Amino acid sequence: STGHELVMLNEGVVLVTVPAFIGCLQDIFVNSQLVVPEEWLSDSAVNMTIGCSHRDRCQDSPCQNRGQCTNLWQSYQCRCPRPYEGQDCAEEYETARFGNEDSQSYAVFTITDDAGSDITVSLFLRTHRHAGLLLVLANSTSQYLRLWLDKGRVRVQLHNFETLTSESFINDGDIHFVSVVVDREHLVLYVANQKQGSVEVRTVDSQMGDVVYVGGLAEQKASSAFGGYFKGCIQDLRINSERLQFFRLDTTVTSYPLVLMANVTAGCAGVDSCSRNPCQNGGMCYSMWDDFTCTCPHNTAGRRCEKVKWCELAPCPAKAECRTLNQGYECFSSATFLDNSSVLSYRGNGRIQRGLASITASLRTRKRHVAILHAERGPEFVTVSVQHGLLFLELQSGEGSSTVSLSSRVGVSDGDWHSVHLFMVTPWAEVSRWTLVLDEEVDEAASSNSEGGNLDFLREGVDIQLGGLGPKAGWSLEGCLGTVEVGGIALPYYSPLEVNLPRIQEEQFLRTSPNPPRSGCSGGPVCQPSPCMNGGSCQDLWNLFNCSCEEGWTARRCERNTDTCASNPCIHGNCSIQGLAYECACEFGYTGVDCEEEVDVCENHLCAHGGTCLHGVDKYACLCAENYTGPYCNRPKLPVSVCGDAARNYICFNAGNCTERDLSCDCLPGFTGHR
Repeated sequence: STGHELVMLNEGVVLVTVPAFIGCLQDIFVNSQLVVPEEWLSDSAVNMTIGCSHRDRCQDSPCQNRGQCTNLWQSYQCRCPRPYEGQDCAEEYETARFGNEDSQSYAVFTITDDAGSDITVSLFLRTHRHAGLLLVLANSTSQYLRLWLDKGRVRVQLHNFETLTSESFINDGDIHFVSVVVDREHLVLYVANQKQGSVEVRTVDSQMGDVVYVGGLAEQKASSAFGGYFKGCIQDLRINSERLQFFRLDTTVTSYPLVLMANVTAGCAGVDSCSRNPCQNGGMCYSMWDDFTCTCPHNTAGRRCEKVKWCELAPCPAKAECRTLNQGYECFSSATFLDNSSVLSYRGNGRIQRGLASITASLRTRKRHVAILHAERGPEFVTVSVQHGLLFLELQSGEGSSTVSLSSRVGVSDGDWHSVHLFMVTPWAEVSRWTLVLDEEVDEAASSNSEGGNLDFLREGVDIQLGGLGPKAGWSLEGCLGTVEVGGIALPYYSPLEVNLPRIQEEQFLRTSPNPPRSGCSGGPVCQPSPCMNGGSCQDLWNLFNCSCEEGWTARRCERNTDTCASNPCIHGNCSIQGLAYECACEFGYTGVDCEEEVDVCENHLCAHGGTCLHGVDKYACLCAENYTGPYCNRPKLPVSVCGDAARNYICFNAGNCTERDLSCDCLPGFTGHR
């Protein structure tokens, strides 16, 4: 209720309306006389009673949403927290929905007073987007304050220079209170009344006629620089004490006028994000405010269950290694190539779109001249080979390009595994130099002197030969290859029938040769049976063996003794070393390499005319028949001539003529001597 008070002025009497008192009065004295309540009531008092009965109007907690209640004796008053209003704080300021159904939404307001250099921007914010323009303050020459989302955080910038970024992420779909305070010296950013940072700034001057853009700028390109148009909800937006009203304008409060609004709707209802079935591979979709979540089946992952954990499903044969690709999987393994019959051929599936600018492989061979990969179409060709033990790339591709010839600096035909990476230095160019990296030794990489094109001619309709130049062309590989990749796409060794799940990758090379490769890497059984002699042990070096010899033995198969006479090999003779061998000088009566055979001296005797061989110590003698004589009984006995007397008897043999006069022998031709 209200009362009246008379105020005397020089020019007359003025009736002033003032609020009437509500409450209790006690011990009232007028002119030092106590006025009792009964006397008051007798003077026709209005709305007064005896006693002082009172009930606290705030005891019933009439203020909702954390509103603070003030008892007014006969009523109450609620001080409402933002964004609530009304007698009981039961009403909310109308929320503005931006980007509904992915529309481009924005609103424009005009500042109608001079805010000066102290500016406070505050608002409630709800979004799931990680980027988007929230608010811009601009005058006729520049945008002097910007507020936007960047990677889920709030960023504020003054004069295209001073910038602050919140520590907190606000793109979680919850409601966040964001405020920016600018005074003459500092810029401070708050999220949920928690200080996120501050920075010294130059003076900001907001004046009448400046413009406030909310949710984006009129030009799409200008908004894109700050993450595009905002998608989400903004509520209770204020600049200083001025509320920016999007709907149901309240004329009882001051507000900057709305100039333009595009695609902004009332309320903050979220869209049904599951209506478009975003969950893949059987995932179950659950709708959230302006978002969705997918419950993914086993062995799938990702926000939309788009990532299948293919390798956990064991799609590859036991000897292969499964690798998950951006789309699908592939089985990587090694294969053994033996001859021309092992050569494999491949073709692109006609859906390869990427640029093919590299070849990756792993190689094992002992052959010095083999073809690893070959393909050609018209004047274009590519060959990866081993020549004189070195790895070679020969390439002709692209109009006007030169033939690329590139070789490794070290050999690869040593039976060890070698990794090979061939690639264009600038794969986005029409032509480029090519580089060869062997065994990941980047410092030893070799680059071509000339420039060549890419391998895009292999995408479709070209046979790629692996392991040789063709089934009848020779230069076949004897060795092993790991899975070869062209432009990052594998040349698989396993056909669709040999894997447990279908390959879903769009870009593929398909094996066109009917003969399956020999899985794994195996060499010949070089140690079966063992080639090592004299107790040597055989070591399989993959298509090559090595003998570890026992002591005293050497050579490739341990067939040579290091001291050939140490074992006294000459049984009946003397040993002498002759180079890496030995030689025996046999005793009489023995023969053979080691003088191990005893010889019968009379077995091949030369005793003639019936002479008898007589064994001697180290030779034999002949016992001749009566009419023969000589060492070998090879001369007949001739008559004896005798002369002289009994005292002086002289005999001449072999028909020698004895003379009486001088007692001498005259020998026949062929004989000599005194007798």
